[in-house]
Amino acid sequence: MRVETVGPDGTPEVAAVGAIHGDEPAGVRAIERFLAEGPTEHLRRPVRLVVANERALAAGERFVDADLNRVFPGDADAAAHERRLAARLLAELGDAFVLGFHSTVSFNEPFGTLADLTPEKARLMGALPLSHAADFTGVVEGRSVNLPRFVNVEVGPQGTDAAADDAYECLLAYLRAMDALPGEVEPTPTTHYRVTDLLEKEPGRTYRVAVENFERVPDGDVIVRSRDGEHVVRAEGDVWPVLLSADGHESLLGYTANAARPIETAVPSR
Repeated sequence: MRVETVGPDGTPEVAAVGAIHGDEPAGVRAIERFLAEGPTEHLRRPVRLVVANERALAAGERFVDADLNRVFPGDADAAAHERRLAARLLAELGDAFVLGFHSTVSFNEPFGTLADLTPEKARLMGALPLSHAADFTGVVEGRSVNLPRFVNVEVGPQGTDAAADDAYECLLAYLRAMDALPGEVEPTPTTHYRVTDLLEKEPGRTYRVAVENFERVPDGDVIVRSRDGEHVVRAEGDVWPVLLSADGHESLLGYTANAARPIETAVPSR
């Protein structure tokens, strides 16, 4: 794990993490670009920048022993590399608020992922250059979004220069929103999607996607169908597809959300 701390002296309360998955280099490229040519001398707050899974990154693989984004908070004494790494990463991050970087084959524009929406998370999603934020509260566990001060941005297409450029712009916007970097924050209208269900593949089948991510699918319409026509998934009520792809994951097609509304109106009342 590579850790760089830049800016004024002090304990970093702002952090960004790339290479949670080793086959998603966009966040790493954004961090390296910022270190090489970004305005680090103008930082107002100390910032911690982390390249997490260097082993998987060097191999061009999602992970070495276990998916890092499935094993938080990790175990420092575990046999699996990523379980140990998860514990080390959390120790390095401390109490900092964190932006994590991922990339995807399911959507060409940046979008956010989070869980347990708070006013701070809603504000940050709105400050980044993205129009969509998927909320996985209660749907997933062991992931970075389940951590209390962690949000992610998915940039795509995976492995492209465009993804790396989008990650860099998101990093700059995040640092401005956290008052770590001077510059005007330019809010973007962001829609919040409440993810409720995951869609799984049937073993041995290949699929065609019939809809677009983040676009409403009316009740009863086909979402995906297997190429042999034997397995068809239809919308149950109006839904919005999230991370839906025929080829992006070995066993998972994606998710559906049952609500879409401006993120500032989606924060639960306390």
